[in-house]
Amino acid sequence: MARKDKGIIHRPLSLHWYALRTRPRCEKTVAEMLESQSTEYFLPLQRCRHTWKDGAQTDVDLPLFPCYIFVRISKYDRTQLLQTPGVLGFAEACGRPRAIPDHEVALLRNASLNFKAELHPCVHGGDRVRIVSGPLRGAVGILTQFEKSYRVVLRVEAILRSVAVAVGESEIEPAEMQT
Repeated sequence: MARKDKGIIHRPLSLHWYALRTRPRCEKTVAEMLESQSTEYFLPLQRCRHTWKDGAQTDVDLPLFPCYIFVRISKYDRTQLLQTPGVLGFAEACGRPRAIPDHEVALLRNASLNFKAELHPCVHGGDRVRIVSGPLRGAVGILTQFEKSYRVVLRVEAILRSVAVAVGESEIEPAEMQT
């Protein structure tokens, strides 16, 4: 309920999660700035093995979603947040920043902290995909879904026939469009 004191309207602030877009490789720096501003944020990280030019290998924490960090703010704080160095804007829908439900951020936080979450390409039925492991590695086909499993339809051009093979979600990636 809004209250009014001497012509000023005071509204209770409701906080919502938003996905904040950052410059490449600036996620951790932006997180440090948000921390110093006492802004609630969430930067999901994944541990990766990195090989340097000299051949040395080390484990590094990289953002699970490159160029994104999640912030919990009121809609009145959005403009101020855009002035933070390294921030490019908000993830938008129809030209407006899109709030993310609390339960989705809670699920993401749980998955990234308690499980080994890894970024996986978003693919849908009908998309061209490439098989990345197993005996059919390198084959490109169309993704279909049959009951609760995934299948890739591979076309044999020479005989104008197709075959569907069962694959796991981790065995495929989006195929680049051929021009």
